Formats: sequence, C-alpha cells, structure tokens
Amino acid sequence: MIDCLGAESTDNGTEDYNILRFKTLSARYTKTMTHQAKHISNSFDVALYGLKNDVLKMSSLTDRIFQNAVEGLLNRSSQLCDQVVAEDDEVDLLEKQVDQDGLSVLIRFQPVASDARAVISAMKISTDLERIADESTTIARRAKHLNAGPAVREVQSLELPYRLASAIFHDSMRAYGDGDSAIALTLHLKARELDVLTRDLSEQLVERATVDSELLPVYLDLIFVARSLQRIGDHAANIAEDSFWRDEAVDIRHTFGTMKDA
Repeated sequence: MIDCLGAESTDNGTEDYNILRFKTLSARYTKTMTHQAKHISNSFDVALYGLKNDVLKMSSLTDRIFQNAVEGLLNRSSQLCDQVVAEDDEVDLLEKQVDQDGLSVLIRFQPVASDARAVISAMKISTDLERIADESTTIARRAKHLNAGPAVREVQSLELPYRLASAIFHDSMRAYGDGDSAIALTLHLKARELDVLTRDLSEQLVERATVDSELLPVYLDLIFVARSLQRIGDHAANIAEDSFWRDEAVDIRHTFGTMKDA
C-alpha cells in the first residue's frame, strides 16, 4: 500500500513503514529548504548588487561635481559653479536611497559576516560621498565669489592639493569597486600628506593677508577652499578604510598615528 506521501508499507511491519515514511518526509523537506535557501540567496545577491551599483553611481556623480567645482575655480567659470550647486541635491537623494535600501536588506535578509559588512560599508561610504559633494559645493560657492572679482594668481596654488585630493578619491573608489585592499592601505598616508600641504598653504595665505589687508576676503575664500580639499581627502580615506574592513574584516581606522607624527 502507498500512502498520500508516497511511502510504501511493506510486509516487514509498521516499524519499516515508519522509517520509510520518515525518509520520504525528510527528503521532501530537504528539497524544499534547499530551494528556499537558493531563492533567498539569489534575492540577496540581486539586492546587494543594486546597493553597490547605487553607491558607484553616487561616486560618479560626486566625482563630476568635485571636478566641475575646481574647474569653475581655476577657469573662472561661474556657470560650472551653479551646475555644481544644482547637482548636489541629486547626491543627497542617492544617499537617502542607499540608506533605505541598506536598512531594507539588513531587515529582510539579516546577513552576517562578509555579507553584513558589504551592506554596512555601502551605507557608510554613501555618507562620505555625500560629504565630499557638500565640500565640493562649498568650493563652488567660494569660487563664484572669487570669480566676481579680479583674478588673483594665488588661486593656482590650489591646483597641487586638488590633484592630490582627486587622486585619493579615485583610488578610494577603486578600492571599493574592485576590492583592492592593497591600494586602500596606502590612502591614509596620502591623506596625511594632503593635510600637511593644505595646512602649509593656509598658513602662507594668512601671512599674505596680514601684508595686503585689502585682499583679505580673497585670501579667506582660498583658505576655505584649501580646507574643503583637505576634508575631501579625509572622506576619501574613510572610504578606503571601510572598503578594507568589508574585504578583510579588519578595522584600520585610527591606526596610522596623528598629524603630529607627520
């Protein structure tokens, strides 16, 4: 006789029948759970891919804003400065989207270990990207103020720290996008180099302001731009540190000494 579960009773008695019935139930349960686990895994992979893609999209927009802000400063283009301010709102919206999607993934799938780190790091990196965009907006506003007056040669002194900040940012996103832990380890020291560079530049501008007080507003704008470049480097270094933590499960924050050690 075959019951509704497909288990056939035999002449060996009820004990053999129960064993066969248990095996049949166990096989069906295992098959069902395997299918469900595969479905959940696929759904999580899709959600995680979408989250990472949004962060990379956000980084591309942030990079464009940063480059346009500095170009607006160096080439005295107020039109580019206005474009930067307008596009900053889009970065803010993307940050909110990444946060919402990240929380949804954490609640829905309850990931652990490397999966959890992938979600959390994406959310943290989106915050640093938003702050880089904010600093770029500050640069654009200061540039527009500078563009309204006569050109000053000191503006060109910002090109070197800009190039270093831009390199740190690009490398940090490479560390995130490609999972390059080796390059992530190098960026904190580069950020410290940028700190020293912008600090020295600010001190020089303060000295010039004491000599030529009529240009004080100009020097103040340049000092604020230098500070924004320094902060962009710091946020980019944060991105590299979070990327390293995601891939290596090691927290390297606050492990490189202080500015005084430089």
